[in-house]
Amino acid sequence: MKKLKIEIEYDFCRLDELNEQDRELIECAKAAVKNSYANYSHFHVGAALRLHDGRVVIGANQENAAFPSGLCAERSAIFAAQSHYPEQAIDALAIVAHNEKGFLADPITPCGACRQVMLEMEDRYKQDVRILLYGTSGVYVLQRVKDLLPFAFIDENMRK
Repeated sequence: MKKLKIEIEYDFCRLDELNEQDRELIECAKAAVKNSYANYSHFHVGAALRLHDGRVVIGANQENAAFPSGLCAERSAIFAAQSHYPEQAIDALAIVAHNEKGFLADPITPCGACRQVMLEMEDRYKQDVRILLYGTSGVYVLQRVKDLLPFAFIDENMRK
């Protein structure tokens, strides 16, 4: 038996260390939190993505009493972008979370379902999607979704 190890690289920085485009994307995600419907968990998530042409599309989590009928903020934004601008690849995606105390100190990461959908966007357009995970203590910056999902399952896997 052989033991293997997976390592990923990501940056951790202050908000003011990001470029203006990335800071604006995080601000759009923070504003999107207001569109969240989290009547049950009181955990509000906002997402904003920047398309290749520069447009920004937002999403917010939507809960439902008939769990799991809701939808996460990330998929909400991605599906809206794909519905309106299917020809546009996603360049970057920012995610923020807010509870009764305010924005979380530590960045949150997407759930498994969101990671798979995000990965599908990289695979579909053959382009990495930059991920910005915001917390008041700092921002995790990942250069591609595959770093969030190292054992990725994509279309190519079904053809081997």
